Amino acid sequence: MMRRQTVYVAALALGLWGAVAQAAPAPWYWWVSKVDEQRVCAQSMPEQGWERAEGPFTRSDCQR
Repeated sequence: MMRRQTVYVAALALGLWGAVAQAAPAPWYWWVSKVDEQRVCAQSMPEQGWERAEGPFTRSDCQR
């Protein structure tokens, strides 16, 4: 019985490790305000009233 639990725990740990190993950072985008056309580099929409203009970029300065 104990051996079976050990196998299940090991399988679960390997599965979780595999999922984490494949994780990647979120991309960055240029966002433009619909109100005054101000530009912001961010990973997600700053707030309502913004639209995505360019991207995706891998760096936080929105440069290629």
